[in-house]
Amino acid sequence: MGDAAFGYVNAFSLHVNVGFFHGAALNDPAGLLEGTGKRMRHAKLRWGRPIDAAGLTELIGAAYRDIHLRLNGCRESDMEGA
Repeated sequence: MGDAAFGYVNAFSLHVNVGFFHGAALNDPAGLLEGTGKRMRHAKLRWGRPIDAAGLTELIGAAYRDIHLRLNGCRESDMEGA
């Protein structure tokens, strides 16, 4: 969002990480996020295994809304439908 990153992608030989800088604050009903750090979390996508596309899409949207709130000081209700 603008100059502020809210996520990243790292490719490895056996998997891909889709990570979120404030992932610990995200709601993750699909249980995709891994990690134990204070802020960052990632979803690990393994080659040849099915991807929970709906869950991952929701995480990306949630991370986008989260960084928008952090940068603009918005209330969550301001982001309804975003």
